[in-house]
Amino acid sequence: MSFSAPVAISPGLLSRTGHTAAAEGGRGLSRSGKLEAGGSLRRVKSGCFQTAMAMGLTSKKSSSRNIGVERKNLITVCRFSVKTLLEKYTAEPIDDSSEEFINFAAILEHILSHRFKGPGGWFSSDGQRSFWDYIRLACSKVHNNCISSIESIENISTSRAKGRAWIRVALMEKRLSEYVATALRDTRTTRRFYDDGAIMLREEATVLTGMLIGLSTIDFSFCLKGEVLDGKTPAVIDYTPYLKFTQSYDYLSDEEDRRSVDSSASDESVAEHPYIPLVTDEETWSNKCRKMEQRFKIIHAQKGYLEELVRLRESQLKNVETENKRLDAKLEELQVQSQQEKKELEAIILELQAQLYAHTLSHLHLLYRTYILNGGTESSRTKSKISYTVFRR
Repeated sequence: MSFSAPVAISPGLLSRTGHTAAAEGGRGLSRSGKLEAGGSLRRVKSGCFQTAMAMGLTSKKSSSRNIGVERKNLITVCRFSVKTLLEKYTAEPIDDSSEEFINFAAILEHILSHRFKGPGGWFSSDGQRSFWDYIRLACSKVHNNCISSIESIENISTSRAKGRAWIRVALMEKRLSEYVATALRDTRTTRRFYDDGAIMLREEATVLTGMLIGLSTIDFSFCLKGEVLDGKTPAVIDYTPYLKFTQSYDYLSDEEDRRSVDSSASDESVAEHPYIPLVTDEETWSNKCRKMEQRFKIIHAQKGYLEELVRLRESQLKNVETENKRLDAKLEELQVQSQQEKKELEAIILELQAQLYAHTLSHLHLLYRTYILNGGTESSRTKSKISYTVFRR
């Protein structure tokens, strides 16, 4: 059996060894803590980034939904406004004194200004851009357009006032729908002036042109002067007259759609409104069918407007034809009476001519006898006989 000899360890060595181990342990612990802290920081940053992305997506979806609500509300009240104008119109032209027209002009101005790009001083003389700058370029190809006429009006200087004058002139020309349709065909110019989500860039613009066709049957008469064309006064929509229509249209299928007009009255209600935009990112067959059904009902309603207008025009045409026949009969009667009076006058003229002729003969005969009785010379009697004979012939 063998025993190992004991090893003597000095206190200094033990102390150095302990300090070295402690230092090494401290360094290892420090490295581990740093790794752990770095991982926590990365996790926090990743979580913040994901939260920011989620909030951004939520904000983007909310903004897209609000824009969709604005489009739907503006098109809805425009449809109601057109219907009100068609119902109000009789035989007298509509002018600036009509409250229905004032509201329609304000609605159309809001539609043409929806998502319009910001001011650009180089585009207009007054340093402000309005939809007139877009119309001036996009409608320049319209045959016999009124653009140059509006530009030359002296008392209208601002861009907004010129846009309002254009609405009135286009209505008087019965070509408002033609102007808007031509402007929409110029997609390059339209995208240049409008941001994404604007009515002029979506399918609602086509619905708008269809609605404006009905206004071609109405006679408008405007004076392009006064405060109504002041470009400093903003257009304000009065939603009150259209609240009665919310229950009368079955193509506003659900309860949310029936409250569409009410929701547009305030920004707070729009932000919380549970509407679904007309075009969503996730297209499904049910949504497509729903939208097609809405389009069909809108077109059907427009067809009803036009049929009603046709019946009204047919009734007015019958009245005009009756009045025309009456006037024709009166004219014919007057012509017959005129012919009869003409014949009577001709007979009177012939009778007067005969009387004048007889009176002249009697006068010449009296002169001839006077010459004879007064003992006129032979030459005088001969001349008188000749004159008498020539006159008789």
